[in-house]
Amino acid sequence: MSESAFSLPDDRDTVRRALVEWYVEDHRGFPWRETTDPYEILVSEVMSQQTQLERVVEAFDGFVERWPDAERLAAADRSAVVGFWSGHSLGYNNRARYLHEAAGQVTTEFDGEFPETPDELQELQGVGPYTANAVASFAFNNGNAVVDTNVKRVLHRAFDVPDDDDTFADAAGELMPAGESRTWNNAIMELGGVACTKTPACDDAECPWRAWCDAYATGDFSAPDVPTQSPFEGSRRQFRGRTVRILGEYDELALSELGPRVRVDYTTDGEHGREWLRELLTDLEDDGLVAVDTDGETTVRLQR
Repeated sequence: MSESAFSLPDDRDTVRRALVEWYVEDHRGFPWRETTDPYEILVSEVMSQQTQLERVVEAFDGFVERWPDAERLAAADRSAVVGFWSGHSLGYNNRARYLHEAAGQVTTEFDGEFPETPDELQELQGVGPYTANAVASFAFNNGNAVVDTNVKRVLHRAFDVPDDDDTFADAAGELMPAGESRTWNNAIMELGGVACTKTPACDDAECPWRAWCDAYATGDFSAPDVPTQSPFEGSRRQFRGRTVRILGEYDELALSELGPRVRVDYTTDGEHGREWLRELLTDLEDDGLVAVDTDGETTVRLQR
């Protein structure tokens, strides 16, 4: 889509400088913003996927204290990594498994040195375009413009950028100053995180783009539709995580012992009984997280 599809200000250098100065003067402090270590930044990015940042901070500190680099994470028992992930409610346990495998790739395939470009970083297990670009930006200052939900909301409101992924990418790329992906991407994500929030705080947060912002001028603060995640409480995700945590406490458990620990309403032939539990375990087994032994009474253990 051409530039005519959106209206970026003519004096872009002034717009860029206003945002960067606003960010540098005052921004939220997170431990991953105080480092350029690609391992720590990758850990933070994977943890931050659909997880509140306040919860990520505590988990991040504990994780990097226990496994401070890719080599030690790669050497760790995978069940311990998955157990940590589940115990800190960090979302899908697959992310812990992928992070563990990515650390192994860095150690064995890249001789302990992290790849530095978005394309190379996507060779790591579980690392998609967004995460690869974030690591390249924040670790190596070598990324493209980041486009996440916050950035889309900022661009849509400030410069009337249409709700289209390619157009958002074009607009973000045109705005970002060359060779400044580390500071710029942090700054524009911060703008969306503290000023251009769902309920905007333009004046309270002293938004640096008020002079150019279409929404501020018109009062129309509509934003692109954001897919909502299904509730965690009572979800399959919750019971998958609970199963992993329980198995982390035992060498192995029979189905008859595991079921009541996973659900208080577990009954062998009930709606949430043996068949339901077997389906849950099949999912975890397909993900390589548990091993199910059907020789005699069915028993389950974490995959080591």
